[in-house]
Amino acid sequence: MRSYFDRFVIDMTLDEASGASHQGRCDDDVKDLVSTKKIARQLDKISTESLRAELKEYGAWEADELADDTANRERIVWIAAGNIVEENRGRKVRQKA
Repeated sequence: MRSYFDRFVIDMTLDEASGASHQGRCDDDVKDLVSTKKIARQLDKISTESLRAELKEYGAWEADELADDTANRERIVWIAAGNIVEENRGRKVRQKA
């Protein structure tokens, strides 16, 4: 599955996405996912500037928060996971109708 952003794309399975986007705190699950080789390789190809610019558009973080590159990697993976989960939830609902 893919999560498309303006500057890059992040791939993960629906199971990976569901594991990092759920009710309650997702922090530890997101950190675990970010540390997998598959996700880490993708993130390594994205410049820190592109990550900051993408996250800045969400308007949820201040400039000093966006200076934390490790947190930015976690934020973008959390967003990507949420996007994938939501896209697939919508498909299931449409298919039932």
